[in-house]
This record gives sequence, C-alpha cells and structure tokens, in this order.
Amino acid sequence: MSKVLFIKASPLPNEVSRSSQVAATFIDEYKAKNPSDTVEELVLYNTEVPLLDLELMTAGRELQAGKAFTDLAPDVQKRLNAYNALTEQFLAADKYVFVFPLWNLGIPPLLKAYVDTFVIAGKSFRYTEHGPEALLKGKKAILIHGSGGIYSAGPTSSFTHGEPYLRTILQFIGIDVVPSIFVEGIDHNPSKEAEIVAAAKAVAHESAAEF
Repeated sequence: MSKVLFIKASPLPNEVSRSSQVAATFIDEYKAKNPSDTVEELVLYNTEVPLLDLELMTAGRELQAGKAFTDLAPDVQKRLNAYNALTEQFLAADKYVFVFPLWNLGIPPLLKAYVDTFVIAGKSFRYTEHGPEALLKGKKAILIHGSGGIYSAGPTSSFTHGEPYLRTILQFIGIDVVPSIFVEGIDHNPSKEAEIVAAAKAVAHESAAEF
C-alpha cells in the first residue's frame, strides 16, 4: 500500500483550472486502479506555507546552536511547527502528484515556498565529500502542468522554467519523475480548448494506470 500526496498549486477552482480538471481525472483513475492506496490532497493556496525568511533562518541557527525550541517567540514556534509539518508530510509519502500552472515562465511563488519545506539538507538530501546525495530514492512523482502557450517542445521550450525546474529539484532529492502531462496551448487556440483538455485527460487516464 502506497501513500500518495496530491499537491495542487493553483488558486483557481477546478471548474476554471484546466490542469486541475486533468489532475482530477488522473486521481480518479489512480484510485480505481489502486483502491488500497491512500491519497492525501494538499491545496497550497488553502494552506499556511511559511516563507523561508530571516526569522525562520535565524531561528534555525539558534536551534542548531543549542537554544531550546520553547525559548523561541510563540509566533516563531507556530511558524516552525507549520513548516516542519509540511516537511514530515512530504517525507512520509511514497508518490507525489503535482498540478501547477506556468506563471511568467516559472512556477507560482507559493509552490516555490513549498519546495523549500522539503528540499532540506539532512532530510531529503545530504552533503558528502563527493557532492550532494539524494535521500528519497525509490519514490515517484508525476507533474501535471498547465500553460496558455506551448512550452513542452518547439522553439519556446527553452523559455520555460516551470516544469523543468520542478522536475530537476525532485530528481535532485532522488525522486523518479515519470513523463509529465501538459495541458497547453489553449490561449493560442481557444476554439480547441475542449480538444486539448480531452487529449490531456486521455494521457492522464493512461498514466494513472501505470503510476
């Protein structure tokens, strides 16, 4: 039995977000094929995702120097607890499904803040004399990525820092990232929206059966 963490990184409701609609198809098919697995949904825009800022970095250094957690300010303790809870939730999963849009050729800022909660030295990777070593080997992820233009291939593929970044950072910590599902090009061809979404859902259906 596997634990699947379904991470939604769009503030839009499913009826508006085409990539979220495709992700719902993937999750429904996965549950049908793997009824004994558990799927936990994490909607980032409905979640407190603490920003890794000066306050948290200072608290981390103080704890490493021997300061007791209870001696930190109450609001800092609350933020660290929320941060650590996201870390532990991520580490406890076996598989990951990310659905996210392309914003200004990158990922949404809240998704980047979330990445910082699980890409942590000593938890998901470690430094060695031979370089960084991944600690989450044996886990698997799939990315479901929406964009108005087409960036998965062709002349604009080098412009995007969305799907390539998330794929790279997950591989850095040892996670096997299977082929992504792209929901793209609708802003270029609005008349083909239904066709594009249907094609992506068909890919999601097939991918879920093998995930």
